Amino acid sequence: MAPPFRAEQIGSLMRPAELLAARAAAGVTTSYSQLTAETQEVTDRAIAEAVAKQLGLGIRPITSGEYERDKFYSGFFEKLAGMQIVKDIPVDVGFRTGFPITKTLQKLGIKTRDSVVAVDRVRHVESTYMSEWKALRSLLPREKWHECKLTMPPITHLHMQMGVGTAYRPEAYSSDEEYFQDLAAAYAAEWQLLYDEGLRSIQVDDPCLLFFVSDEFRAGCVADGVDPDAMLAQYICAHNLCISQKPKDLHVGIHLCRGNMAGSTHIMSGSYERIAKSIFAELNYDTYYLEYDTERAGDFEPLRHLPISKNVVLGVVSTKSPELEDLDELVSRVYAASEVIARGQGRTVAEILDTSLGVSPQCGFASMSLGGGKGMTMELMWEKLVLVRDLADRIWGKNQIE
Repeated sequence: MAPPFRAEQIGSLMRPAELLAARAAAGVTTSYSQLTAETQEVTDRAIAEAVAKQLGLGIRPITSGEYERDKFYSGFFEKLAGMQIVKDIPVDVGFRTGFPITKTLQKLGIKTRDSVVAVDRVRHVESTYMSEWKALRSLLPREKWHECKLTMPPITHLHMQMGVGTAYRPEAYSSDEEYFQDLAAAYAAEWQLLYDEGLRSIQVDDPCLLFFVSDEFRAGCVADGVDPDAMLAQYICAHNLCISQKPKDLHVGIHLCRGNMAGSTHIMSGSYERIAKSIFAELNYDTYYLEYDTERAGDFEPLRHLPISKNVVLGVVSTKSPELEDLDELVSRVYAASEVIARGQGRTVAEILDTSLGVSPQCGFASMSLGGGKGMTMELMWEKLVLVRDLADRIWGKNQIE
């Protein structure tokens, strides 16, 4: 089955100046800050304008731009029963050895970071994203609800960044397996509630799985007494626990991000090859949103491991560079990727194009409120999204979005 949309977007959009000013004035500047009534009004207006723009330009899937959040992972973990926000954790001692994000934060002069710790058994008591979903769908007729997508952080987000054994308190859990089982149940509950209210597509944003291609991160795991290959297998199992409980016709894809901090800062370089076979064969997502905008992602050869039952959305348009890519070159790259997949599956390029591929920007345009690639503007952002639309139209014909 082909991906839901041939032309995709990864979810986050640059915040308009009015929204940034309102949030700054209200002191809404941290990962876990709550919106005030004043910022909510500006947020609602900004989302309505973004949705109208997407509809007018034929950009799908329709998202809120993550305008309700300060960062892409805001909202979910801190609203689960049993979780507690821990502020000002020193980045040099509170996180995993060799953790690439820590190194980047230190370069930026950031000395502490907040996180969320399980201090009791984790339970889902109310939907985190229902208000976001209902606000988004209220701007659309019911027949267009299936054209929307919501984003969420991955189940492994907290466990992977925090120091070994510190993602939960010993009085809460005695093992990682118990911790992930309760988290997976929370994800399943959230997905079911959203599904029951009409949502049909979710994207899990995982900026950490690709760390397993890094020698530095893997060496850090060993220094911490952790086998990186066993840890990757554990994380695949945790992801699959979530997926095993989702409604059958709820599309859930995973975006394997390489970092998207303000000013074009990326965290990771390196080919998917080291983990491609495990990720594609063992991770049970419907769709993989992959970053392929520059040479730092390596070549398309790892795609030969993609099983027939899976989809790939190729992120060939950069959100980090203001330069507009050449449409003909993008078409050539998509065909090059399809040739690799076809060879690996023993199928034809035509079959791969028909069943397994879509295109997108390589990442969101602002995974945090103050994000945005160097030189990127709101006008350029929309031009890039239109370019993705035009790329899909060139390869597959006009998108079937009506």
